[in-house]
Amino acid sequence: MKRLRILIADDHGLVRRGERTLLQARLGWRVVGEATNGREAVEKAIALKPDVAVIDIGMPELDGVEAARQIGEAVPGSKVLVLTMHESDQMVRRALDAGARGYLLKSDLTDTLIKAVKAVAEGKRYLPPKVSDIVLEGFLKARDQHQHVEQAGARTTPREIEIIRFLAEGKVNKEIAARLGISVRTVEAHRSKIMLKLGVHSLAELIHYAMRHGIAQVHGGEG
Repeated sequence: MKRLRILIADDHGLVRRGERTLLQARLGWRVVGEATNGREAVEKAIALKPDVAVIDIGMPELDGVEAARQIGEAVPGSKVLVLTMHESDQMVRRALDAGARGYLLKSDLTDTLIKAVKAVAEGKRYLPPKVSDIVLEGFLKARDQHQHVEQAGARTTPREIEIIRFLAEGKVNKEIAARLGISVRTVEAHRSKIMLKLGVHSLAELIHYAMRHGIAQVHGGEG
C-alpha cells in the first residue's frame, strides 16, 4: 500500500501510544501528528492534511463527532475514523452523518484498527460486525415502531379520521365540536385516544401523519 499519513486524536495518552504502536508497525504508514482534544484535532488536520484521522468521540473542548464534521468540511481529502466506547445506534448514526467513514469500538481496537484504517484510506466504509449489528438492531426497532403506528392507523375509526383531518387543517376543539355536533370534552377525549393509538406526542406529529396518509386538506378545507 502507498505511504499513509495518519493523525490520531484522543485525550488519553495511553490510548494514543497504543494506536501509534499499532499503526507505525505497518510498513509505509506514519503517524504525522497527535491531538489531545477535538479542537486541536481540527487544527492539526488542517495543518497536516493527513490521509486518515483517527478520532475519539469523547474528547474535551470539541467532541469527536463535531471534530469529524469540521475536518470533513475543511480538509475533504482526509478520511475520518471515529473511535469510542459507546455501543449506541444513535451515536453511530451521528458519527456517520457527520462524515465519518468508519466507527470502531475501543474494546476491538487491537483487532480492527489496521483493517479499518486501510479500508477508509481506500475510500471504503468500515463498521466491524458488532457495530453493524447495533445499526441493524436500531433499524429493525425503528421499522417495528413504524409498523405499529401503521397498524394503529388501520384501526382508526371514521369519526377519528374526521377529527384528525380537522386538527390538521388548523381547527380548534371548539370548532370541531360545532362541525360534528358533539361536545368539546368529547373532541378532547377523541384527540387523546387518537394520539395514544397512533403513538404520536404532539400536534405537529399528528399533522405529519395526516399529510402522509392523505387525510389532511393541505389548503385548509372549508372556510
